[in-house]
Amino acid sequence: MKIDPPTHDADGVDPMHGFLVEQEPYYRSVGDEVALFEAAYANRLPMMLKGPTGCGKTRFIEYMAWRLGKPLVTVACHEDLTASDLVGRYLLDERGTRWHDGPLTMAVRHGAICYLDEIVEARQDTTVVIHPLTDARRVLPLEKKGEVVRAHPDFHLVISYNPGYQNVLKDLKTSTKQRFGALDFGWPDEAIEQEIVCHESGVDPQHAAQLVAIGHGSRALKGHGLDEGISTRMLVYAGQLIARGVAPATACEVALVRPVSDDDDIRDALRAVVAAQF
Repeated sequence: MKIDPPTHDADGVDPMHGFLVEQEPYYRSVGDEVALFEAAYANRLPMMLKGPTGCGKTRFIEYMAWRLGKPLVTVACHEDLTASDLVGRYLLDERGTRWHDGPLTMAVRHGAICYLDEIVEARQDTTVVIHPLTDARRVLPLEKKGEVVRAHPDFHLVISYNPGYQNVLKDLKTSTKQRFGALDFGWPDEAIEQEIVCHESGVDPQHAAQLVAIGHGSRALKGHGLDEGISTRMLVYAGQLIARGVAPATACEVALVRPVSDDDDIRDALRAVVAAQF
């Protein structure tokens, strides 16, 4: 007999209510990524968002969760992330020893979008637990509990991945990659990036244009001492400082130059890029 997954907990409260994105997040599309994701969601095709840190992957999935009206469960992956952290474990409380669902299991049971951010940071023996959710089975085995959870019809799995940071020792297995569709994210063109920096930081258009020029200049240093250039997120941080009255050169030093590198030569090269604009 098939039992539909519960939509409310024992106290009658919707456990996914706190995961709804209630206000529209600002997201500036740069192509057809919104339509493509909607088509993927309609088919529950697991998706992989690929691109550098700070280019808008997380904001995109927040926007899509709002647009689709679905709860969003986000997990920030790290090297100590275990399978139990994802699926759940038995814990002792005032009622005794009880099973507590992990974030992935909650999303599977209740029909949320589960976003595993920077999936490659997690151990490979952890990421294999998602494999049965990414094919026709759409199940999550809970081995410690002796249960197999069938995914709610609305459940959707999304991961993010930064190819620029990976190497032969730290990469997604081919067997994992091939289970997902993929959308590539990169840096937007200057006009769109200026619009984003203006909106998100509150800085005026002239300063936004100067910050974006600095960002593009830093990205030319990738592979010449920098693993990655200055991200859109970092430009927004600099713009926020400028909007608060901090001198532009100082704002860039604090938000752009110092965080991106500890190498004195690289810092001097970035300061030269900043000086050319301010």
